[in-house]
Amino acid sequence: MNGRQRRTLKTVLADPVSGTIDWCDIESLLIAAGCEMVEGTSSRIRLKFGDEIVTFHRPCPEEEARRYQVREAREFLGSLGVAR
Repeated sequence: MNGRQRRTLKTVLADPVSGTIDWCDIESLLIAAGCEMVEGTSSRIRLKFGDEIVTFHRPCPEEEARRYQVREAREFLGSLGVAR
């Protein structure tokens, strides 16, 4: 993980949940954590790590992740053992 990804991780784990994280930074963080990204239809992506799979929709038209997406990313990172 590079410095930007570590800062993104710190922001994802922070309370209260931030609504100002660029979605591309969250994608980069999840890929650095070892996830494989599979593009779906439209704005859908699946991130796979072993047997664990999570599906997200990229925010559109804005670039910032919504708070519920940040919470879902936090939970997925926790299930991977990356968070906390």
